[in-house]
Amino acid sequence: MSDVTVEAVAEAMFEMVTEYHGKKNLKALDLVKAMIQKYGEDSIDKKFCKKAIRILIDSGRCTYSYVGGSYIVLPPDS
Repeated sequence: MSDVTVEAVAEAMFEMVTEYHGKKNLKALDLVKAMIQKYGEDSIDKKFCKKAIRILIDSGRCTYSYVGGSYIVLPPDS
């Protein structure tokens, strides 16, 4: 694997979720596929992407939404 950090992948995922917010719900697999396409299979894998998703969820920057499936979305405004 190259020098791509989990934090960098998490940031790229957050940007993607923000970009599609209100337009399309993204599943975890959608994010994983997009990041593997962006960084290449030589640099990251599914486990690496799952760690990045965990960072987003644990930090509260994104949440899971269960509407006919499991989606990663921005948290609702409190």
